[in-house]
Amino acid sequence: MIPRLLLRRVFIATFSLLAAARAVEKRPNILWLVNEDHGPHVGCYGDTYATTPTFDALAAKGLRYTHCWSNAPVCAPARTTLICGLYATSTGGEHMRSSVPFPAGKKAYPQLLRDAGYYCTNNAKEDYNFTFSEKVWDESSKKAHWKNRPDGAPFMAVFNSEKSHESQIRKVPHTLAHDPAKVRVPAYHPDTPEVRHDWAQYYDSVSAADADAGARLKELADAGLAEDTIVFYYADHGSGMPGSKRWPLNRGLQVPLIIYIPEKFADLRPPEYHAGGASDRLVSFVDFAPTLCSLAGVTPPDWLQGHAFLGKFTAPPQPFLFGFRGRMDECVDCIRSATDERFVYERNFRPEKIYGQHLDYMWETPTTRVWEQMFKDGKLNEAQSYFWKTKPVEELYDLETDPDEIHNLAAAPAQRPVLEKLRTALRENETRIRDVGLLPEGEMHRRSAGKSPYDFAHDEARYDFAKLYAAADAASSLAPEATPALITALGDADSGVRYWAALGCLMRAKLDGDLAPKFPQDVLVSLLADPAPDVRVVAAELLVRAGSEADRARALSLLGELADCSKHDVFTAMAALSAISSLGEMAAPLADTIKALPNQGPVPNARFQEYVPRLLGNLRASLKQP
Repeated sequence: MIPRLLLRRVFIATFSLLAAARAVEKRPNILWLVNEDHGPHVGCYGDTYATTPTFDALAAKGLRYTHCWSNAPVCAPARTTLICGLYATSTGGEHMRSSVPFPAGKKAYPQLLRDAGYYCTNNAKEDYNFTFSEKVWDESSKKAHWKNRPDGAPFMAVFNSEKSHESQIRKVPHTLAHDPAKVRVPAYHPDTPEVRHDWAQYYDSVSAADADAGARLKELADAGLAEDTIVFYYADHGSGMPGSKRWPLNRGLQVPLIIYIPEKFADLRPPEYHAGGASDRLVSFVDFAPTLCSLAGVTPPDWLQGHAFLGKFTAPPQPFLFGFRGRMDECVDCIRSATDERFVYERNFRPEKIYGQHLDYMWETPTTRVWEQMFKDGKLNEAQSYFWKTKPVEELYDLETDPDEIHNLAAAPAQRPVLEKLRTALRENETRIRDVGLLPEGEMHRRSAGKSPYDFAHDEARYDFAKLYAAADAASSLAPEATPALITALGDADSGVRYWAALGCLMRAKLDGDLAPKFPQDVLVSLLADPAPDVRVVAAELLVRAGSEADRARALSLLGELADCSKHDVFTAMAALSAISSLGEMAAPLADTIKALPNQGPVPNARFQEYVPRLLGNLRASLKQP
């Protein structure tokens, strides 16, 4: 018979071992404090003008990341990248705003965490460019809260503050807390009272978001959960000021990122972690999903395109970060960017377009209107005028000596090795993720046929990425020696290649009028009947610029017909309206047609509803129509 004292000791030892095992298995809660539209304009990042006591205090006990990119410089595609750990350029969700099916067989990070037993809530902004077929969050609403979790369940909770959104910069009435006289006006902005006021009000909005974060952290502490919870603070992209937001340079992509990991989860900290410390590891939104998995003890799925930077499954540091810009509301564009920390490289695939394309929402900010008017009046210097001119093919900026990114070093012989390194890194990443955004948006949807563009693009038999990238690269290079190959490619079997070939000819015609008559008129005329609507649109615009009188009339008539959103899909109508707008006075014969076009037509998703009316409104105004 076992003595009672021995049984007691065995029981105590067993209980202690089980308790220790449970302690080891205890998983952290995770709290995300997300702000909108602000860069590292925070005190702990060295900005002495900022008033951000909450973020500064969090940084004093946590780890601050000095190089974090949002991948996209505007909310919807940035959040689309973040929710799934896939670049929005690989899923087709790069455009602001848009909607694509979620990739088959993949899961968003809340779904991965929910599978692992986490209670996941989002309060409240989503703004993803995805349609989901399965439940993503346990709750996503203004009432969503970690307090509603089942007993004993770890939580992953997101709280989004709208206090620093771009719209708050022009909110009136507003009494400034920050002194406009003390603003540091960046070199690309003119120094005017309006610009200073907007920057001061922007800093006020960041302070308001800081206060929101403070209230959330107090709530957590009052519940006794501060030391059970890993806290992330970050913004969804860079500053909401014009020239930052929507631009995939560092000033539009760099966001503050501060992470606090309590002592009991010290094993999840990176080696450089210490209170008040800073990490120079390069991280971006595509890395957040695998990092969440790693913190939760879940092996990150191998299809994720990012790399975990915290937790059990931390990956090696990466040498580059990547950014992108697609369509911004009603403005079509295609830009890709990369950084190695010091230098920022930007590749403009639509160099014929100016930076400051008219976008209704951005023009609501006084800075934009003043900035544009001063350019028209000839009152800006070279750095301030840059935004209102067509883009160079490549850009390279040294953040160490040029934080405002105004001195393009792409042509500097001394920086040639850096340029080639970043150019190669960008091309390799584009190939790795199979960037589907190099297709026109409408073509991407048509080829995907209602399925995920990601799945279409990863079918090599259906999507020859290498061939498409080569065509886009040659077309947008503007190199004269590439022109003969582009003319040949006008007859290619791939509609994406034909599109870039025609676009390459159009770019050259727009930027060098003497080239226009040299393009094969018979081929261009034949493309007016091309099966791909985007090819027809580009060929028509080119013929208006380069064709005979009869061809110009026929091409204009086609553009007017394709611009009818009641007869053609929204993507075709947008492309045609953009082409008509770019023609300026050459489109004057279409004035009556434009006046009679319907404002609304069928759309695949309500997110596309506003773009045709905006384009028509601007076009009618430019053609002096009511």
